[in-house]
Order: sequence, then C-alpha cells, then structure tokens
Amino acid sequence: MLEKYNQDLGRRAANFQPLTPLHFLQRAADVFPNRTAVIYHERRYTWRQHADRCHGLARALIGAGIQCGDTVSVLAPNVPEMLEAHFGVPLSGAVLNCINIRLDASSIAFILKHSETRLLLADTQFAATVREAIALAGIELDVIDICDPAAGHDERVGCVDYEAFLALAPSGTELRYPQDEWDAIALNYTSGTTGNPKGVVYHHRGAYLNALGQSINAELPGSDPVYLWTLPLFHCNGWCFAWAMAAMGGTHVCLRKVVAEDIYDAIARHGVTHFGCAPTVLDILVNGTPQGWEAPHRPIRIMCAGASPPAVVLRKVAGLGFSLLHVYGMTEMHGVNTLCQPQREWRDEGEDGALSHLSRQGVRSVVMEQTMVVDGDFQPVPRDGVTIGEVMFRGNLAMKGYLKNAEATDEAFAGGWFHTGDLAVVHGDGYIEIKDRAKDIIISGGENISSLEVEEVLYTHPAVQSAAVVAVPDTKWGEVPCALLELKPGYAGTLSSDEVVAYCRQRLPGFKTPRHVVFETLPRTATGKLQKFVLRKLATDILSSRNS
Repeated sequence: MLEKYNQDLGRRAANFQPLTPLHFLQRAADVFPNRTAVIYHERRYTWRQHADRCHGLARALIGAGIQCGDTVSVLAPNVPEMLEAHFGVPLSGAVLNCINIRLDASSIAFILKHSETRLLLADTQFAATVREAIALAGIELDVIDICDPAAGHDERVGCVDYEAFLALAPSGTELRYPQDEWDAIALNYTSGTTGNPKGVVYHHRGAYLNALGQSINAELPGSDPVYLWTLPLFHCNGWCFAWAMAAMGGTHVCLRKVVAEDIYDAIARHGVTHFGCAPTVLDILVNGTPQGWEAPHRPIRIMCAGASPPAVVLRKVAGLGFSLLHVYGMTEMHGVNTLCQPQREWRDEGEDGALSHLSRQGVRSVVMEQTMVVDGDFQPVPRDGVTIGEVMFRGNLAMKGYLKNAEATDEAFAGGWFHTGDLAVVHGDGYIEIKDRAKDIIISGGENISSLEVEEVLYTHPAVQSAAVVAVPDTKWGEVPCALLELKPGYAGTLSSDEVVAYCRQRLPGFKTPRHVVFETLPRTATGKLQKFVLRKLATDILSSRNS
C-alpha cells in the first residue's frame, strides 16, 4: 500500500523542475530589464542586453554544432565575454571549462585534450600561448577570438571573432536547460598533488545552491550590490558569483587586471559594494591607497579566502573602510563552504580578541550540510583548539567527481565524506582553524601549487641530487614555494639560486617557480624519508637568518 503522503502525489512539470542557476538570468532580465548588469571601461549592458548576449552565445554555439555534453573552454581575464560564457555555454547544453590564464602552454594543452574541448573562446592576449597549446595537444580545435582593445595584442588564432560569432546565432533556436539537476554545468581543473591537474565536475544543483549561499554569505540581498571582479572567474567559476549576481539583479564591474589604481578607480566611479579575493589583494589595497582616500560611508564587503591575513593587515584594511569576511573552501566543493560568521559577543573582546576570531576559517555555510574534523580513527576531534584532524565535508555542494579519474574520485569520497586533505583544529565555539595541509599543497595568491610538480622539474637539472619544495611565508602572496636542494658530488658551488630560478621559470608558470632556493643537506628519517614539516621549519629559519 502506498503511504498516504505519496499516493497520487508524484512529481510533474508543475511542481518539480531541475535546480539550475541558469534561470536567474531570465528573471533578472524580466525584473530588472533596464538596470545595469555589466560595466567594463566604456561598455555598459543592462540585464536585458546581457541576457540577449548570453542567449546569443548559446544559440551561436548550437549553430556551430555544439552538442549536449560537449566541452567549451574559455581562456580570458575578467571581461564581459567571460561572464556571458557562464550562462551562454551551459544554455547550449555544453559544459563550461574556464582555464587558468596563468598556466603555460603545456598545462593548457593537457586540459584541452583531457577535457575533449570542442571549441575554445580565447582572449587575444593569450594568442601565442593558445597556438602553442593546440600544437602540443595535437588536436583540431575551433577558436573564437575575444578581441579587447585593452588586451594590447591583435594576433588572432581563430577565423572569427566573438562579436561576429554572436552575429551568426540562428534566431529562434531553443535554449537547452538541463533535464536533470545532476547534469554537469562546469569543469574546473585543480593541480592537486600530482603533475597533471584533475578535472573537477560541477553540477547544476551545486551551482544553484552555492550561488544562493554566496548571496547570503556576502549579504547581497537588499544591498543593491555592485560586485567588482578582483577574483578570477576561472577560479571555481568566481565562487559562483557570476550566477549569484544574476539572482540579485546586481551590477558586475569587470576588471582585466588587479592593480590598486584600477580597484580604487572602480570603487570611486561605480560605487562598488562587494568583492572577493585572495589575501594578496588586501596588500594591494593597503600599499596602493590613493592620496586623499576617505573610507566610504558604508563599508565595502570583502570575502577573502586563502592563508589567514596577519592582524596588522586586518587592522589597516578595516581602517580603509573595508569589512572583511574570511572564508574557506575548495574547487571540489563549488568554492566557499565555511565562513568566519561574525558573532555579537566578539565586540566585547576588544579589537585584538575580535581579530583573533577573524583569522579562522569558521563554520559551515547555510548551504553546506555537514562539516567535521576527524582524527586518524575517523572520530571527531575535541573542541580544544589544539588537537589536529582532517577537515571533511558532506553535502550537496560536493562535486560529481574527477573527470575520467574513478580512483581519485573514490579516494576523495571514501567513507561517505569528502576528504579535504587539510588539517585543522576546532575551537570551543565550533569554529575551525586550518593548521596545515596534509598533502603539502602550497597556496600562493589563492592558487594551488603542487610541490611534487615543482620537484619533478628540479630533478631534471643535471646538478641536482635531491630536491624538496615547501611553502614559506610571504608578505605579499601569503606563502610561496621554496626549493631545498642537495647537489651531486662535484657540483657544490657551481649552481646559484638565480640559475635555479631561471631554469624553473623556463619550464613552469611564473607563480609555480620557486621564489627562494636553499642549498642544504636534507634531513631524513631513519628510513630515508623526507619530512615536509621539518623542511618547512628549516627553510623558514634559514630565510629568516638571511634577512636578519
């Protein structure tokens, strides 16, 4: 017998539709047709115009033969075309793959081939890199050139530019909304701990939920938000803010490069209310404050992720009129999952007490179902602020899995939880604080760097006997890679730090290149293993003595 609350009460079109952030776009166009949606230099689009362009991109892609489940990649900075791709690509039925613009040609080649990219939208600034990447991948690939005068590069790779491509869109073509909210919406590559990156697959349900969650986290509702794009859209799809701002009918202010002058100019010209960033941007704000700057009447909300900013930076940022919210998450979880939720009681602890709270990664967001920090026996650690365990997540924000990598997917979800690989303590109030990274990932300027990948390059140098790469503190980037090297017999004194850096720079993207090099006998355990936590302290101590 059917249970009474299920009898004749099934799903139907009138009461069940797949969750997707794509519907936010049409609502914004219907409710706020004349409100400014996008600002970039002298370009302005209303929400009606922005929606028309997004729909035009979707129809142009369909007209070009893109099928449901194809991959469409984008290599571009935070320009309007990048925002349009976040709706236009999935509305064509394709999966959006935003590529890190800081990667070198070989890394991009791997991504293009592994993702089976059918079509690439590429800013002309990266034309030479794109041409090289396609050649290295050995694939046939249609390229649409995004031509922006601010790029400073006119070289083309494709046979048609973006605006001409939109003009080719067949009118009346039906847009492709997902049939299932579990369908893939985006693909994001993360370096992880191996040389080749892993492709993290997002679903419409997670993107929808985190877009609304971010709206709550950043306090967007009721604030008439004007969001400045200091956070790369290629990073976790801009933490889902490309979709969140459509839900709010707010205004995007695009920023091609993140420099103090452009940030403060955008704030003054457009009344910026919110932005997200890595800690490096806080240093840019502090060090690049223009003369005569006055704190805005309403503090500008900043969501900052990455290494905890020093207290001195937090004080200076607050004094400039910015309200900081420290958040934590990862690519595999659609971006932000915890936040340092402010509490009224902190006000009674004075400035120092409040700042000590603000440096923590906090508690789960409203759309993150479960967070847990566990010991080696998979038991929750005590709330003593001392006992270290691994951070685990469970909920609807978790990725579908890693593309074409069942083993890594099963490992990440072992035991019914997502294993972050990050080590943390839990304080008495339940707020977590990250203490270390179990897999030695280096987070520099908000970007993940695999120590193993850098070590592999160092081992190719003919003078290197042993190599280890660890994170060391850096006032600008939070932390940077430091290479510790043992040289082969007979090579002592023949290799300089500058030569090592130059060697790596020829083989790695700039942000992965070691900033420091230490020539030292590497301490090992009795079984000959290197211990990264010992090496980190050694490197930090040596660099501190150099600077003293």
